[in-house]
This record gives sequence, structure tokens and C-alpha cells, in this order.
Amino acid sequence: MEKEKILFTSESVSEGHPDKVCDQISDAILDACLKEDPSSHVACECFVSKDFLLIGGEITTKAKINYEEIARNVIKDIGYDKDELGFNYKNLKIINIINSQSPDINMGIDKGDELLQGAGDQGIMFGYATNENEGYMPLAIVISHKLVREATKLRKNGSFKYARPDMKSQVTIDYSSKTPKVDTVLMSVQHDPDFNEKEFKEYIYENIMVPVIKSFGLNDDFKYLINPTGRFVIGGPAGDTGLTGRKIIVDTYGGSARHGGGCFSGKDPSKVDRSAAYYARYMAKNLVAAKIADRLEIQLSYAIGKAEPISISVSTFKTSRYEDEDILRIINNVFDARPGAINKAFSLTKPTFEYKNLASYGHFGRPDLNIPWEKIDKIEEIKEIIKKLGIKEKNFPREN
Repeated sequence: MEKEKILFTSESVSEGHPDKVCDQISDAILDACLKEDPSSHVACECFVSKDFLLIGGEITTKAKINYEEIARNVIKDIGYDKDELGFNYKNLKIINIINSQSPDINMGIDKGDELLQGAGDQGIMFGYATNENEGYMPLAIVISHKLVREATKLRKNGSFKYARPDMKSQVTIDYSSKTPKVDTVLMSVQHDPDFNEKEFKEYIYENIMVPVIKSFGLNDDFKYLINPTGRFVIGGPAGDTGLTGRKIIVDTYGGSARHGGGCFSGKDPSKVDRSAAYYARYMAKNLVAAKIADRLEIQLSYAIGKAEPISISVSTFKTSRYEDEDILRIINNVFDARPGAINKAFSLTKPTFEYKNLASYGHFGRPDLNIPWEKIDKIEEIKEIIKKLGIKEKNFPREN
């Protein structure tokens, strides 16, 4: 009798997906606010439909922002530049209903001393890391991201004939043996109405799927599906409405870890939905890199206006070399999860990166971007604390 496979699947979407269009506009507005005024408080959300964009939310900033110009530039860069796409940066209708942020929130956040800064809201955030690849990310999501990222790059440089901006990918990994294998790869790619289907699908398989899978050192005998319905002409905002913050699993770990529910895009760093999720990833990644566990998930919780986390929780999925209470002792001695400390550690209000670039292809891993929460710079400090506190490894049962 054939053994059942142990399978896990994650998906990603391209920058032309309607939800991702909204995420990018929201984060481009955040970038513009912080560039002129690092103390800006931003909570910006967008809604798109055929030839229409609504920008809303609460923003308090000294920056002079041309919301419409920012939005049109983002849409142009994605590639929505023709009327036939049903969404054209040149002439789509834009409505802006941005308001200022509540002074009640500001009262809890702004406390003079940056390290005493309170959280911008209550909530729970999760960070995760696994040692299954060098980026300490789950395989299925990083492969899914790379598929649509490479496809988009080829579309933009003109190599990928017939392709339009809206794309989705999905990767299934087989964990039945010690060495993971790619079981199935699925891609749905928007295309021109007049196209050569055979040529289009062969290009996707030969020039995107196979090279991407091989770049991870994985098997190329995977099953694959391309545009399973046969055609995908109407896409983007013309085919489906889009909203900021609707792809939270794509943005994080592809379902391999839990999620607190709050999105990232369009929010300044005082919103712990964003900053604390980044820091929880940083904590988890450094702990796994220090060989505390093979897989590790951290939960942080906050109260609005309070700096210290309400709670810190750790899960290691039976892969830890240390007891959970000892891992928490390490965390409390090495990491400072107060919002002001996170901002200071990562320079989140004066970033060396653009938030807009995180709004598609994931906020974690990202070998193409130099982002501070992906640094592995706490390993030695973790080892020193283990030695200082006299923390011992668990007694694992040994094989004969």
C-alpha cells in the first residue's frame, strides 16, 4: 500500500494583483510621509475596482503629500498603462478621503522619551523562523514569491510575451522524507487576449518554473499546472476588487505560522501590527540561527499606550534544545520588544529601505532587499547569556 504524502502548500501573488496594488499605494504614501516628517502617524488604506481608486484612513503629518500623484506613479510602475487593462494610471478616477489621526491615540504614543513610547494599539503579533533553508523561511512561501517575482521581472524587461501584471503562484512541498521535495507548482498568469497558449505555457514552465525550483537545489520532476481554466485575460482591478491588507498570509509565512490578524501596509511603525511583527521575526530568526531550536514561533502582545509587551510566548514544535522557560529567559535578556526600542534598533521612521518594496513578495526573507529585521547579529550575545545564566541543554534520548 502506497504511503500517504505529507504535503504543505503556500501561495504568493504578483505586484499586479488588485490587493497588492492597494498595499503598494498605501506604503508609497507612508514612504512619502516619513521622508518629509519621520514623526508622521499613518494609517492609510486603499480600495480599487475597474478604473477606480479610493484612498482613505487617518494621517497626521507635516509633509505635503500629493496623494493622487503617488498613486498614479505606483500604478504606472506596476504596468497598468493601457485602457484595455481596465485600469490605467493616466485616467482612472481617484477619490481621497484621508482624515487626521485621533488625538486620543497620539496621547498614548507620544511620551517624549522614545523608549517609553506606547504601542499604537492593542493586539497580538507572531514571528517565525525555520532552519529548512538558508533564509530561515518556510520553503513553500519563498519559492512561491520567487516565481511571481521572476515572472514580473521578465514581463517588465519584455522577455515574457503576452504576460499582463496580475499573477498568482502556489507551491506544494512534500515532507514525507528527510529531504523535502517539490510536489506541485501552480501558476496563473494574466495574458493578452490574442496569444499563443502553447508558447505561453512552455515559456512559464521552461523559463520560470524550472529555473526557480533549481535555484533552491530541489527536484525538477514536479507536477505543474498553468492557467488551469485555459484563459486569464481579465485580471487586476478590472477583474476583482482590491483592498489594502487582504493578503496577510502572503505577506508573512504562507500559513506555516500563526498570524495575529493585523496587516502591515499603510501603517507607520508606532502600529505594533507592523513593527512588533518585524521584531518577532528578528527574535525568532536569531534564536534559530543560534541553534536554540530548528523551528521557533514567538507571540508578542501589547496594550495601547503601554510600552512593555503584555506577554511573550514561545513555541518550538518539539524541536528545541532548551526548555521553554529557559528560552524566555534568553529572550528577556537579549531582546527589547518595546515599540520605541524596535524603532530605534531598525530606524523604522527613517528607513534605509522603502516600505513600498515590501508590499509585494513578502516582508520576510527577501534576499533581494537589505532589511534590518533579517539580520543575524545576536548569536554571540545569545550564547553569552546562555553561559552567564548557566542554562543547560535538554537531555535528549540518544539512539543506540
